Amino acid sequence: MNTDYDTTFEEDSQMPNDEVMPYSDDETDDELDSPQTVEPEQNRINKEAEQTREPLSKEYSWQVQANDPNFFNQPEFQKKSFLCFKKSKYSGNAIKTYKYNPITFLPLNLFEQFKRAANAYFLVLLILQAIPEISTVSWSTTLIPLLLVLGITAIKDLVDDIARHKMDNEINNRPSEVMVDGKFKKTKWKNIHVGDIIRIKKNGFIPADVLLLSSTDPNSLCYVETAELDGETNLKFKMSLEVTDQLLQEESALATFDGLVVCEEPNNRLDKFVGTLHWRGMSYGLDADKILLRGCTVRNTHYCHGLVLFAGADTKIMRNSGKTRLKRTKIDYLMNYMVYTIFVLLILCAAGLAIGQSFWEANLGLSNVSWYLNDGKAYSPGYRGFLGFWGYIIVLNTMVPISLYVSVEVIRLGQSYFINWDLQMFYPVKDTPAKARTTTLNEQLGQIQYIFSDKTGTLTQNVMTFKKCTINAETYGKYRHVHTVDFGWNPLADPKFTFNDHYLIEQIRSGKDADVHLFFKLLALCHTVMVEKVDNDLVYQAASPDEGALVTAARNFGFVFLSRTQSTITISELGTEKTYDVLGILDFNSDRKRMSIIVREPDGSIRLYCKGADTVVYERLHPNNPIQEQTQEALDIFANETLRTLCLCYKDISREEYDRWNKKYMAATVTTNNRDEELDKVYEEIETNLLLLGATAIEDKLQDDVPLTISKLAKADIKIWVLTGDKKETAENIGYACELLTDETAICYGEDINALLHTRMENQRNRAAGNPGASLNSTEPYFQTDQKRALIITGSWLNEILLEKKKKKRRKGLKLKFPKTAEQKQQDLMEKKVAYVMKEQKQKNFVDLACECTSVICCRVTPKQKAMVVDLVKKYKKAVTLAIGDGANDVNMIKTAHIGVGISGQEGMQAVMSSDYSFGQFKYLQRLILVHGRWSYIRMCKFLRFFFYKNFAFTLVHFWYAFFNGFSAQTVYEDWFIALYNVLYSSLPVLLVGLLDQDVSDKLSLRFPRLYIPGQKDLLFNYKKFFLSLTHGIITSLIIFFIPYGAFLLTMGQDGEAPSDYQSFAVTTATALVITVNFQIGLDTSYWTFVNAFSVFGSIAIYFGIMFDLHSGGIHVLFPSKFIFTGAAPNALRQPYLWLTIILTVAFCLLPIVAIRFLSKMIWPSESDMIQRNRKKYKEEAKWKPRHSTIRRGATARRSAYAFSHQRGYADLISTGRTIQKKRATLDAVLGGNAAEIVQSAANTL
Repeated sequence: MNTDYDTTFEEDSQMPNDEVMPYSDDETDDELDSPQTVEPEQNRINKEAEQTREPLSKEYSWQVQANDPNFFNQPEFQKKSFLCFKKSKYSGNAIKTYKYNPITFLPLNLFEQFKRAANAYFLVLLILQAIPEISTVSWSTTLIPLLLVLGITAIKDLVDDIARHKMDNEINNRPSEVMVDGKFKKTKWKNIHVGDIIRIKKNGFIPADVLLLSSTDPNSLCYVETAELDGETNLKFKMSLEVTDQLLQEESALATFDGLVVCEEPNNRLDKFVGTLHWRGMSYGLDADKILLRGCTVRNTHYCHGLVLFAGADTKIMRNSGKTRLKRTKIDYLMNYMVYTIFVLLILCAAGLAIGQSFWEANLGLSNVSWYLNDGKAYSPGYRGFLGFWGYIIVLNTMVPISLYVSVEVIRLGQSYFINWDLQMFYPVKDTPAKARTTTLNEQLGQIQYIFSDKTGTLTQNVMTFKKCTINAETYGKYRHVHTVDFGWNPLADPKFTFNDHYLIEQIRSGKDADVHLFFKLLALCHTVMVEKVDNDLVYQAASPDEGALVTAARNFGFVFLSRTQSTITISELGTEKTYDVLGILDFNSDRKRMSIIVREPDGSIRLYCKGADTVVYERLHPNNPIQEQTQEALDIFANETLRTLCLCYKDISREEYDRWNKKYMAATVTTNNRDEELDKVYEEIETNLLLLGATAIEDKLQDDVPLTISKLAKADIKIWVLTGDKKETAENIGYACELLTDETAICYGEDINALLHTRMENQRNRAAGNPGASLNSTEPYFQTDQKRALIITGSWLNEILLEKKKKKRRKGLKLKFPKTAEQKQQDLMEKKVAYVMKEQKQKNFVDLACECTSVICCRVTPKQKAMVVDLVKKYKKAVTLAIGDGANDVNMIKTAHIGVGISGQEGMQAVMSSDYSFGQFKYLQRLILVHGRWSYIRMCKFLRFFFYKNFAFTLVHFWYAFFNGFSAQTVYEDWFIALYNVLYSSLPVLLVGLLDQDVSDKLSLRFPRLYIPGQKDLLFNYKKFFLSLTHGIITSLIIFFIPYGAFLLTMGQDGEAPSDYQSFAVTTATALVITVNFQIGLDTSYWTFVNAFSVFGSIAIYFGIMFDLHSGGIHVLFPSKFIFTGAAPNALRQPYLWLTIILTVAFCLLPIVAIRFLSKMIWPSESDMIQRNRKKYKEEAKWKPRHSTIRRGATARRSAYAFSHQRGYADLISTGRTIQKKRATLDAVLGGNAAEIVQSAANTL
């Protein structure tokens, strides 16, 4: 336990901030710059003295020396790996997900297989059968099935591992350029090490977490796409240190670079990095803006150079992947418990028969009644009973089905291929088929109760589209015409942009309404978009897709953003090029929810243009705004259409007012303390008395059929939770768009449920105080009405409610410490126990409350919190969960859920690589669950019920036979029949039912989602069904034994000979059994095909063919000791009497089942039965209709999601000129006049 940290559960005095992304896993209060309490002066002096003695803290002990491989072999960088062996603490860059290699495959695979109780049991059984005193059955009856099971499982494991090898090799063998011997040489990712200098070219993946040293961009910038991390396709910029960018451009300079980076240890914080570069006697601070993360893609930069800081498993993307968990289905666990139950039944049966043998020997054996069983050995009855116990363990071993596991694996493999081959889950746009990446979870897809979904890239396309706008109280964007607008009159228009309202174009081109021109001029000026020309076409790079959509819209309507410099911006206004002086950019942040730009017009006047969320813009409007009410009505309409809205306004500024404000602005820019807060105050002074122009409405485009999919899954009683890093307004808007939220839904926020949970906790404490033995759990609902409710909670509130507090770092002052007394230790222990109990209780209360809501949206949550929410539902609801996402920030959630699904095709492959299933669009989830999942569950349940039944019917015949053979462990059947029964005679029909059976078609499964509910409730396979199969098997075994036995008591054949010998009895019972079990599976089959019919009758034909061969005289001559039933089958089956006996036996077994099934379907039909009966009526598929929102009077309809990114835009870069293509700064400017000394020292080192 780390003594430097304590976890506190007290509630903070500050309320959680909904706009801020909560802290990450490893952060402390110090790292978060939380307000510090005033500490005594002596403690401060002690701490400073301690810091002078310890140059490196524990948190920042990661050291990376450039171009020096020997540096990492020092003893202090070694860690113990196994026993006394040590290895470097710096990971290599190779990724390993495979389990075996050619040497370890056989021993490791056999070891894993024999960890299964059934396989180990049969291995012990094989050894017992080699003991003559015990066994009455040939060892081949166990060896053949065991080898078959082990072989098939080994082949399947080998195929899976080969696929993992191929995937690992594909990633590890990606090309890269690394500095070796003074030159960049091509190598593979797996050969990259910490401390290497690498070159990354345009559109190349970043192979490790690297410190950006230099780039071909003159301003030390590098643009990266983070689709593999968060699913967002908009570009982010990274900036190297100016000193490294100036000095490390040439290959020779990079070869001699010997900087030392001291930074934090590897962690999972994607947005944080703290470190220092020590180089040539100077130190330079490093932050996250200078780090390129593995998995990102370099864009718009010809190439860049970097120093590898973290490689392989130490990279942030791998640290966020979470632990790979072994996933097993509910049926797996249940099946194992049932096998253990069968073990117990087997032992009880063997013990009972062993007692019977002891009794037989003690009472009848001495009188020589069983003289033909005398083996000449004077064993006591008790000892013979002991030997008989083990003999019956061998005889009845088929109660434990050895082929069960391999049959289950074969069925799962086949079902996985059906998913892979499903053309209705193929996404042609990206040429992406559905892929079952695991073969062990298919039936679990039929039991899903909770779905946890990411938003960006999963529910949405992350494509913003300009749909509507309102200008001067006139709304544009309505479908006035069938055809879309032709932008041929505008040579600079984006050909991919579409718009439906021709009236807006008429207004723009006619110039009748000056506000329309001003509206789009504002969109072309007020932004932080950057532009470049590629093949004479304008390409915009925006900090968010929203802003890019607005600038693109202005471009198509004739107001084209052309270029910008540090102090100017140039646009084309309906073909006329104009340049505006930029006097100030008032950038966006999550508190301001708006941005403004101050420009000097070409006529010399000064004007402020502003755009922002209606909630903040309306507070800053001039009192005289005649279109304010009409614009609000339009905003309400846009919000009800789930569009992302943004208000546009402007203000004319006098020269004197601007000069006064500019002095305050310049003073705030040089403030050292709380600079951002000071700037925000200055911005507030100028952003007042604004004149409203109108509003824009942007559609955050959903993927195809998302509302339909969610509606279908909700009807299947599946609850859907959205877990996203987006802001609350954005997440709420998407909730309405995909119909998780409706106008009738009452929404609860973090503060609401915090109060409810606080009240519930107080009641539970009071109840516990009044009755110490009472349970804290309460079944009373949180909401008394039946109204639909939804929960929207941010990550900050989630931490507050779940008591997931930050780790508080203890000050390392030199304080006097006294040893704790036993009472103090006991008190501390009790406090920790109470805190832990209260934390668990509050977490359980939160889950109970959330599960009472029809939908839950968690926004501004970290990857760790996503996984935590999934884990809480698994822990407290014992529910089957599915998580679906598309980015690396979803990997932890995907691995935590029972089933993980990755969206492939548009974003990165990290989520797909960690998932169990993948496909190209969210809409395919309904088919995966409602069709493939449901079918897989039904098939597996039917397979298991019948498998247990046929084995009980087969094995328990020996049990009844024991009462008539002196409990001598004699088998009813021939040894070869025992060996082949589960392999050939009864396996194929039940396997095909497990692979092909379906109660209703796929269209009816989708049309009636309620058919899915039995799987959620475990209705088709449970202990009740197991004992029904056991009872059915017992009754069948009784009939199969006693009807032939009764027929053989007084029998005379046509030739005058009695066929009532043991071998004829064995043939009769075996034949009746094979016909019965194959016809029984025919009765259980819902979906008949030629293959099913062939398997049933073919299995019976195979039985007769093999039996006649094994009973022939020819094979007896070749192997006289192995085949002793010579002529038994031809002799027995030529007797009509025995055929009548077989027919009577089969009829007694099947006719009652037919009657029961008929009555059940007629009197107590299931929903599936009723749909089957009326399938013709349901042939035409019902069409889904989306809900239409209505604006309710008096309701709060302002659900505006402002169209900005979650971080500051490029304003700082623009205002400093770093984004503009200009000449490089001189070394004196970069190094503060010390260029000459540094260059001279560099020359000396060379």
